[in-house]
Amino acid sequence: MRTPIAFFLVVSALLFTIGTVGVLVRRNALVIFMSIELQLNAVNLTLIAFSRQLGEVNGQVLAFFSMVVAAAEVVVGLAIIVAIFRRRVSANVDDINLLRW
Repeated sequence: MRTPIAFFLVVSALLFTIGTVGVLVRRNALVIFMSIELQLNAVNLTLIAFSRQLGEVNGQVLAFFSMVVAAAEVVVGLAIIVAIFRRRVSANVDDINLLRW
């Protein structure tokens, strides 16, 4: 018995909504960063669900490359956030003024 695609799309929509709310409401740079990653994972889930439904691997390959780019983004983004936190002792995005030191 296969799980219907609607289940995956509902879960993906919930994950994307939670990520969007996290980006819009929170002011901590780490929480915003995690919310963006949650949105990327929701999109990857949608790609894989449609790929499975259509019986092709194109969506799975695209999701794989998206995860590779997201991993590189995490490395660079966390390095920037850690550098700002060390300098300012705060990860609040309201305290950061165009990255001027």
